[in-house]
Amino acid sequence: MSTNVSKERREQLVAKIKAIKSYIASAPQDENTAQLLAYIADIEKDVKGKKYGLVFEEHREKIDEILEQNTPVLTEEKDLFIDNGGQMNFLIEGDNLAALQLLEKTHKGKINVIYIDPPYNTGARDWRYNNEFVDDTDSFRHSKWISWLKNRLVIARKLLCTTGIIVVTIDDYEVSTLRLLLDEIYGEENYLGTVVIRNNPSGRSTVRGLSVNHEYALFYSSTSLSTLGRMEHSAEQKSRYDEKDEKGYFEWENFRKNGTDSDRKDRPKQFYPIFLNTTTETLRIPNIQWNDISRAYDILEETTENEIVLYPIAKGTEKVWKYGLERTKSIIGEILVKKTKQGYELYRKKYLNTEGSLPRTWWDKPEYSARDNGTRTLTNLFGPKKVFDFPKAPEAVKDALIAANLKKNGIVLDFFAGSGTTAQATFELNAKDGGNRKFILCTNNENNICRDVTYERIKRVIERDKYEASVKYYKVDFVPISDKLYYEYADELLRHIRELVELENGINFNGNAEIAIVLTEKELDEFAANMPEKCKAIYLGHDVLPSETQESLFKARGIAVNVIPDYYYRELEG
Repeated sequence: MSTNVSKERREQLVAKIKAIKSYIASAPQDENTAQLLAYIADIEKDVKGKKYGLVFEEHREKIDEILEQNTPVLTEEKDLFIDNGGQMNFLIEGDNLAALQLLEKTHKGKINVIYIDPPYNTGARDWRYNNEFVDDTDSFRHSKWISWLKNRLVIARKLLCTTGIIVVTIDDYEVSTLRLLLDEIYGEENYLGTVVIRNNPSGRSTVRGLSVNHEYALFYSSTSLSTLGRMEHSAEQKSRYDEKDEKGYFEWENFRKNGTDSDRKDRPKQFYPIFLNTTTETLRIPNIQWNDISRAYDILEETTENEIVLYPIAKGTEKVWKYGLERTKSIIGEILVKKTKQGYELYRKKYLNTEGSLPRTWWDKPEYSARDNGTRTLTNLFGPKKVFDFPKAPEAVKDALIAANLKKNGIVLDFFAGSGTTAQATFELNAKDGGNRKFILCTNNENNICRDVTYERIKRVIERDKYEASVKYYKVDFVPISDKLYYEYADELLRHIRELVELENGINFNGNAEIAIVLTEKELDEFAANMPEKCKAIYLGHDVLPSETQESLFKARGIAVNVIPDYYYRELEG
């Protein structure tokens, strides 16, 4: 039996700490001894803490300090509203940690798929932490990257619905640490797999290592209820199913199981005899019960004339049939008998799944190339001037969303939106199958990327391809709350409720006569006195109470009354 040396050392430390605590507790008590006992309790907690997983130096960001003194709010850039019908989408400019905190208020448990492509922390000057580049001379660059990403992924999990899936793309520099981090946050049991994507056919040179022509996409589910989507069959898969009957296309599959777990010792209940009539080439299962599986060769019922006994034996090795005894009995009429030089083989029709195939771990379409397809896509929109480094290929993002099972009416969140490839991929999926998928994108505005690239790309794609889709542009702002009582800034927060209601419900209040928002008693009186004829719904602040007359008026006009929840800023009320 192996010895857990680390456990022994922890137990020794705990014993020493216990002795110190006993000694201090027996001494005269004052404020100092109480403080010492509190310190020792913290040390004991750390010693007893988790000893397997990702260990790193936790770091604070400037945004952490900002959020301690301020609460984030959203303000709309109304001049940038894209009003083109269809589904309502959202682009949020600002630090994504603050944006995620706001989304936790509006979309907790509501996001279907999260797709992110965070900075890869390659050691080159391509990643900022606290507004400063982090390069390979920084001895804490890995810890900073992990700490920075963890803060965001923890909130992100809260946003996923019970069937939700998160997809994170990464390269070799941090794939191992990312896997441990996601195991810790989402649970190792919710790991669905890692896809290797061939995204650079010619390869990217490195200083000392191999030429890199791939990246990874890690898939995790929010719960055990999540299921992967189905991918379109490849040409090679389709070519195998070259026969067709009333049920569809099929291929003949050997009824003897092959591959892993196909030996008798692995699946003993799938080793049994099948009787074959060599004259009529019909099959039957003998009427037997396997109380003792070792008696599989016993013929408990005599074969009739012209019958022989078949076992799943290949090259002298005891294999097994595809299914257990009872299921084989129910489908015996579907099994085909073929005579070969070695004897008789059994086959069954395997139909091509009309929903597609399960995602595989190796993706190598030429369209996945970031250098070719990703860059070419932006060039077609913006011209030859380079506007973004290493944009994702829309085809790669689109297939990731399909694999993550983004349904036709689902919501995808990308809080490292970059050039906005996720938006274009969403539009293209909707155009292909008539879906109504919606996106929420977040990105900072370093070098005006959000305004000049992300937003502009979305706008140009909508105009070029004539998509019925609308987009609201929000900016993260902050309301100071430090050393203030709630009532001193409550009115300021009230001015930003509208954006949260729009974000949560996917609606637009601006210039929209069909819906209205009322946040105060005064606004309610004014609305009731000058109600638009086209109004169909009203959103009321949770503390705004209509009078009986107003309620009757709303009912008579068929206006739906929606009460705005009080949870947007409840935690600040003290």
